[in-house]
Amino acid sequence: MRLSAGSLILPALLLPLPSGATGRQASATRAVAPQADRLSTELDRWTAFVRTNSSTDETWKQVKEVSGPVLERARTALASDLRLLAAQLVLAARAQLSAAAYMQAPPASAAKDAAALEAEWKRMGGELGGRLARPDAFALEGVRPAALRALGEAALPQARVFYDASLEYGRATMPEAGLFYLGSARAAGEAVELCRSLSEPVVQAPAPVRPVRREIEALEGELLAAYRPPLSVDRHADFIAASSQLKEARELDEAGLAHGALLRYLQAAQRFFPLRGGGPPAGPDRLAAALRDLDARLSDGSRDHTIGLMFLERAREALASSPPEPAVAQAIAFDLVPRYLAALEPARPEPGRPEPSFTVTLVRWPYT
Repeated sequence: MRLSAGSLILPALLLPLPSGATGRQASATRAVAPQADRLSTELDRWTAFVRTNSSTDETWKQVKEVSGPVLERARTALASDLRLLAAQLVLAARAQLSAAAYMQAPPASAAKDAAALEAEWKRMGGELGGRLARPDAFALEGVRPAALRALGEAALPQARVFYDASLEYGRATMPEAGLFYLGSARAAGEAVELCRSLSEPVVQAPAPVRPVRREIEALEGELLAAYRPPLSVDRHADFIAASSQLKEARELDEAGLAHGALLRYLQAAQRFFPLRGGGPPAGPDRLAAALRDLDARLSDGSRDHTIGLMFLERAREALASSPPEPAVAQAIAFDLVPRYLAALEPARPEPGRPEPSFTVTLVRWPYT
């Protein structure tokens, strides 16, 4: 089983750390600061796991290679008082690390054949229990701020998805692969609980997050229209990644998990932006002004806009990186954050559907 950066269970926003945050950003995310010890403890736990784990297993080597740098970015984020980003990074890294830890401990470590995998699958079904139930749309209603709730909601259905896939995948490939999916199912449930434990009251009013079915359908139409050779051949993997996130967004939306659906929809849009062509590059002055204006709008204290602020943090990182990535910042400034703000507006009325009609044509063959 080969893991890569692309296979790591990471949201699209989990990219290198912004060089700093404005005062507005700090005030918008300060609600999670009292939980810094809890987050720091979680970070220390998995950093120690990476440092002390001497396993030579190939799967572990791959997990360590991908997850280790994410933990380092999380530590830098926490030290820079970027609490939401640190939480996001820790959640992402621990998804793989927790699965690896499960595989390396008994009884999973002793499951070496198909029969043992099936026995462990049944045992884990009992252990996971209610985490395998249909997601409750209100399961994370009290989790704040909005970004933390979105991350938790996105993880909520994954326990069932990974669990259902694990047995057949292990049978079709190797028991080790099935065990990794079982560990991922457990890790998803743990991620939801971690989001609950990090929740804190916020002073801002909740953002008016609503279902985004129509936005998902519109983006899907754009994606399908762009899927033409040679782009569909040259960038096939990117199309698949965007389509996968869009599918997840649709499922979250149908389950009533609106915060998670909004996050995945925006991440799918971020994946898709370079595929459709983002227009001519914006000059640095125009781009900087746009980011300042968006920061002021999202950080005015009236609403909990932490979902949108995560994208702005990525834009700042892109401009501060070496070399800079102005195209990433441009996508966020002129496409993603506007999509976020539009998704908070009241949904437009559904267009009227045409009355159904049909035509019957009678054909008479000659001489009959």
